[in-house]
Amino acid sequence: MLRSGCARPRLLRARLRSDRVFLSGSSIESLQAAFRDPPSPFHIPPGETGPASPDDPQEPCGNGGFNLEQGCVPHDASPEERARKAREVLVSMGYDTDSLWEQSIAWGHHDAFRHVNNAHYLRFIESGRIQWMSKLGNALGGKERVDAMLAGEGVSVILKSININFRRPVTFPDTLLVGHKAIVSSSRTQFLLDSVLYSYAQQRVVADAESVIVWYDYDRLKKCDPGDVAWRVLRDSMGAGYRESIGPRYPTC
Repeated sequence: MLRSGCARPRLLRARLRSDRVFLSGSSIESLQAAFRDPPSPFHIPPGETGPASPDDPQEPCGNGGFNLEQGCVPHDASPEERARKAREVLVSMGYDTDSLWEQSIAWGHHDAFRHVNNAHYLRFIESGRIQWMSKLGNALGGKERVDAMLAGEGVSVILKSININFRRPVTFPDTLLVGHKAIVSSSRTQFLLDSVLYSYAQQRVVADAESVIVWYDYDRLKKCDPGDVAWRVLRDSMGAGYRESIGPRYPTC
């Protein structure tokens, strides 16, 4: 139960008509019927891509051009222009330039609600994280170190936990640009890895995540301190930020 004083997330709001019950039960059929029913607050008109976002409505680009703050491009922008703009936005947000990962959306990523199923985002983020790990390994010791880290040999990293925020629904066709950036603290055995997923079609962040990454000795099967060199590479070569302690990003009551 939320108590007064807690920061509440912004929620999707819909007006419910008191004279009609739109959702009769929790079956997929009843939900789909509500999407097809024009008087329903959950109605999705034919040709639309999905429900409204909790974010504020997107403002149009000034003079039909690029707008870095909003991240939008003209409607007739080419795929190359959209990809370039997405990279510019993520780099401006501090995400590592050399480990950005392009994730194509397939029709099979959809679920019964006509958008990409949330479970797929874990895989998208994982692919981007491996790309980021490859750059880290290369900075630590070249291709040999990359191969060892990805094979779980010697000192590498392991995922401890991940928290994902789903901000906007994604539909086919689209491509997501996945970025990562590290955040270190006073801990000598773990750090945070921020992730962001940016839609070429929407020109918006559609999801973000925060993972706790642990340095792990796969030969001894225990967490470890990787040493000053590894921490220096993480800060200097990988552009890691700093946070006083590793904990929840948002305050809890």
